[in-house]
Amino acid sequence: MAGNSVAIQDLNDAPEFKPIVTDRIWQAFWRPYGAALTDVETALADVLAGGPFPFSLVATDGEGFTGTVTAIESDLDARPLLSPWIAALWVEPEKRGQGIAEALVNAATTRLFAQDHSPLYLCAKPPMRGFYQRLKWGLIEQDVGPDGLDVFTLHAVPRLHWATDP
Repeated sequence: MAGNSVAIQDLNDAPEFKPIVTDRIWQAFWRPYGAALTDVETALADVLAGGPFPFSLVATDGEGFTGTVTAIESDLDARPLLSPWIAALWVEPEKRGQGIAEALVNAATTRLFAQDHSPLYLCAKPPMRGFYQRLKWGLIEQDVGPDGLDVFTLHAVPRLHWATDP
Protein backbone atom coordinates (compact mmCIF):
# COMPACT_ATOMS: atom_id res chain seq x y z
CA MET A 1 0.00 0.00 0.00
CA ALA A 2 1.13 3.54 -0.63
CA GLY A 3 2.96 5.17 2.22
CA ASN A 4 1.35 7.77 4.44
CA SER A 5 3.21 10.50 2.57
CA VAL A 6 1.25 9.90 -0.66
CA ALA A 7 -1.77 12.13 -1.21
CA ILE A 8 -4.36 11.63 -3.94
CA GLN A 9 -6.48 14.53 -5.07
CA ASP A 10 -8.56 15.71 -7.99
CA LEU A 11 -6.38 17.34 -10.63
CA ASN A 12 -8.75 20.33 -10.59
CA ASP A 13 -7.63 20.89 -6.98
CA ALA A 14 -3.95 20.67 -7.95
CA PRO A 15 -3.71 22.49 -11.31
CA GLU A 16 0.05 22.92 -10.93
CA PHE A 17 0.35 19.24 -11.88
CA LYS A 18 -1.64 19.54 -15.10
CA PRO A 19 1.46 19.97 -17.33
CA ILE A 20 3.20 16.86 -15.95
CA VAL A 21 -0.01 14.78 -16.08
CA THR A 22 -0.55 15.88 -19.68
CA ASP A 23 3.03 14.97 -20.57
CA ARG A 24 2.89 11.52 -18.95
CA ILE A 25 -0.43 10.64 -20.62
CA TRP A 26 0.92 11.83 -23.96
CA GLN A 27 4.27 10.01 -23.66
CA ALA A 28 2.79 6.72 -22.45
CA PHE A 29 -0.54 6.43 -24.21
CA TRP A 30 -0.95 8.91 -27.08
CA ARG A 31 2.45 9.72 -28.62
CA PRO A 32 3.08 6.10 -29.73
CA TYR A 33 -0.01 6.42 -31.95
CA GLY A 34 1.05 9.72 -33.53
CA ALA A 35 -1.08 12.07 -31.44
CA ALA A 36 0.18 15.55 -30.66
CA LEU A 37 0.65 16.89 -27.14
CA THR A 38 -2.06 19.44 -27.92
CA ASP A 39 -4.51 16.55 -28.49
CA VAL A 40 -3.95 15.42 -24.90
CA GLU A 41 -4.20 18.98 -23.60
CA THR A 42 -7.61 19.32 -25.29
CA ALA A 43 -8.86 15.93 -24.06
CA LEU A 44 -7.68 16.58 -20.50
CA ALA A 45 -9.30 20.03 -20.51
CA ASP A 46 -12.59 18.34 -21.46
CA VAL A 47 -12.19 15.86 -18.59
CA LEU A 48 -11.44 18.60 -16.08
CA ALA A 49 -14.43 20.68 -17.24
CA GLY A 50 -16.84 17.78 -16.78
CA GLY A 51 -17.90 18.32 -13.18
CA PRO A 52 -17.94 15.24 -10.93
CA PHE A 53 -17.44 12.90 -13.92
CA PRO A 54 -15.23 12.50 -15.86
CA PHE A 55 -12.28 13.25 -13.60
CA SER A 56 -8.54 12.92 -13.28
CA LEU A 57 -6.68 12.19 -10.05
CA VAL A 58 -3.09 12.97 -9.19
CA ALA A 59 -0.86 11.32 -6.59
CA THR A 60 1.85 13.34 -4.90
CA ASP A 61 4.35 12.93 -2.12
CA GLY A 62 6.78 15.26 -0.38
CA GLU A 63 8.92 15.22 -3.53
CA GLY A 64 6.10 16.08 -5.98
CA PHE A 65 4.22 14.18 -8.65
CA THR A 66 4.11 10.38 -8.34
CA GLY A 67 1.23 9.28 -10.57
CA THR A 68 -2.17 9.80 -12.16
CA VAL A 69 -5.35 8.04 -13.25
CA THR A 70 -8.40 9.26 -15.17
CA ALA A 71 -12.05 8.16 -15.24
CA ILE A 72 -13.77 8.64 -18.61
CA GLU A 73 -16.84 7.53 -20.58
CA SER A 74 -15.00 5.26 -23.02
CA ASP A 75 -11.43 4.10 -23.47
CA LEU A 76 -11.64 1.39 -26.12
CA ASP A 77 -12.99 2.05 -29.60
CA ALA A 78 -13.69 -1.67 -30.00
CA ARG A 79 -16.09 -1.57 -27.02
CA PRO A 80 -18.00 1.74 -27.27
CA LEU A 81 -21.03 0.55 -25.29
CA LEU A 82 -19.05 -0.21 -22.12
CA SER A 83 -18.87 2.69 -19.67
CA PRO A 84 -17.38 4.20 -17.52
CA TRP A 85 -13.67 3.42 -17.75
CA ILE A 86 -10.61 3.88 -15.60
CA ALA A 87 -7.83 4.93 -17.94
CA ALA A 88 -4.33 6.33 -18.26
CA LEU A 89 -2.96 4.88 -15.02
CA TRP A 90 0.62 6.07 -14.69
CA VAL A 91 3.16 5.92 -11.87
CA GLU A 92 6.60 7.45 -12.19
CA PRO A 93 9.15 4.65 -12.77
CA GLU A 94 11.19 5.45 -9.67
CA LYS A 95 8.02 5.34 -7.53
CA ARG A 96 6.70 1.99 -8.76
CA GLY A 97 6.36 -0.93 -6.38
CA GLN A 98 5.20 1.30 -3.52
CA GLY A 99 1.43 0.75 -3.85
CA ILE A 100 0.75 4.05 -5.61
CA ALA A 101 -0.92 2.45 -8.64
CA GLU A 102 -3.20 0.42 -6.38
CA ALA A 103 -4.05 3.53 -4.34
CA LEU A 104 -4.90 5.47 -7.50
CA VAL A 105 -7.11 2.70 -8.90
CA ASN A 106 -8.85 2.30 -5.54
CA ALA A 107 -9.42 6.05 -5.22
CA ALA A 108 -10.92 6.22 -8.71
CA THR A 109 -13.16 3.18 -8.18
CA THR A 110 -14.32 4.46 -4.78
CA ARG A 111 -15.25 7.81 -6.31
CA LEU A 112 -17.05 6.20 -9.26
CA PHE A 113 -18.99 3.82 -7.02
CA ALA A 114 -19.96 6.74 -4.77
CA GLN A 115 -21.43 8.39 -7.89
CA ASP A 116 -23.44 5.18 -8.51
CA HIS A 117 -21.37 4.08 -11.51
CA SER A 118 -21.25 0.29 -11.75
CA PRO A 119 -19.94 -1.77 -13.38
CA LEU A 120 -16.61 -0.14 -14.22
CA TYR A 121 -14.24 -1.12 -17.01
CA LEU A 122 -10.59 -0.82 -17.89
CA CYS A 123 -8.28 -2.20 -20.53
CA ALA A 124 -4.62 -3.07 -20.25
CA LYS A 125 -1.85 -4.92 -21.99
CA PRO A 126 -1.55 -8.59 -20.96
CA PRO A 127 1.53 -8.10 -18.73
CA MET A 128 -0.70 -6.04 -16.38
CA ARG A 129 -3.27 -8.85 -16.00
CA GLY A 130 -1.97 -10.09 -12.65
CA PHE A 131 -1.98 -6.59 -11.16
CA TYR A 132 -5.64 -5.96 -11.96
CA GLN A 133 -6.75 -9.46 -10.99
CA ARG A 134 -5.04 -8.98 -7.62
CA LEU A 135 -7.22 -5.88 -7.19
CA LYS A 136 -10.29 -8.09 -7.85
CA TRP A 137 -10.98 -6.82 -11.37
CA GLY A 138 -12.54 -9.58 -13.47
CA LEU A 139 -11.02 -10.39 -16.86
CA ILE A 140 -13.89 -10.47 -19.36
CA GLU A 141 -12.04 -10.43 -22.71
CA GLN A 142 -8.57 -10.96 -24.11
CA ASP A 143 -6.83 -9.91 -27.32
CA VAL A 144 -9.19 -7.01 -28.06
CA GLY A 145 -8.41 -4.43 -30.71
CA PRO A 146 -5.17 -3.86 -32.59
CA ASP A 147 -3.13 -3.84 -29.37
CA GLY A 148 -4.47 -7.20 -28.12
CA LEU A 149 -5.73 -5.70 -24.88
CA ASP A 150 -7.34 -7.39 -21.90
CA VAL A 151 -10.69 -5.94 -20.81
CA PHE A 152 -11.63 -6.02 -17.13
CA THR A 153 -14.72 -5.16 -15.13
CA LEU A 154 -15.45 -4.40 -11.50
CA HIS A 155 -18.89 -4.23 -9.88
CA ALA A 156 -19.84 -2.28 -6.79
CA VAL A 157 -20.79 -4.37 -3.80
CA PRO A 158 -24.51 -3.77 -3.25
CA ARG A 159 -25.29 -1.71 -0.20
CA LEU A 160 -27.61 -3.45 2.20
CA HIS A 161 -30.40 -1.40 3.69
CA TRP A 162 -31.60 -2.90 6.94
CA ALA A 163 -35.06 -2.20 8.22
CA THR A 164 -35.05 -0.95 11.76
CA ASP A 165 -37.65 -1.60 14.39
CA PRO A 166 -39.76 1.43 15.36
